[in-house]
Amino acid sequence: MSQTARAVSRAFDDALEETGGSLPVWLILLNLKTGRPGNQRELAEAVGVRDATLTHHLNAMDKRGLITRRRDTANRRIHVVELTEAGEDAFVRMREAAMAFDRRLNAGLSDTDRDRLNQLLRHLARNVDAGAGDSPPWAGLAERPATPGPGRTDSR
Repeated sequence: MSQTARAVSRAFDDALEETGGSLPVWLILLNLKTGRPGNQRELAEAVGVRDATLTHHLNAMDKRGLITRRRDTANRRIHVVELTEAGEDAFVRMREAAMAFDRRLNAGLSDTDRDRLNQLLRHLARNVDAGAGDSPPWAGLAERPATPGPGRTDSR
């Protein structure tokens, strides 16, 4: 399972790299696009990195013109992070690469196969984390929330 996860992860990284992206950049763009994170800590958690690492990625994305950051006028401790036009374009390119990768990864699998695989992965996740409940660790990564948040990040 670990070897398969590494192989799939490397292949996905390669697919994103072809668009000029990376997994952390994709996850940041995806979360900003869907408006889920309310502050930097939530964004870091959603992306799966530490706050300092997120700041590093945001600095690089800002330099590349993918995002803008400004202080919230109501709370100066909060940075509002927004996608620029270049960030929107990067999101679209990486979304297309992610969708193409998903089609390639799932080629030859029936709906029944995918459902069974999902059940097995959930079962394995529950086996290693008794408090995991029914939701797998990857739940919600690409689903749009019912009510998008303001797309803010806390600068602390």
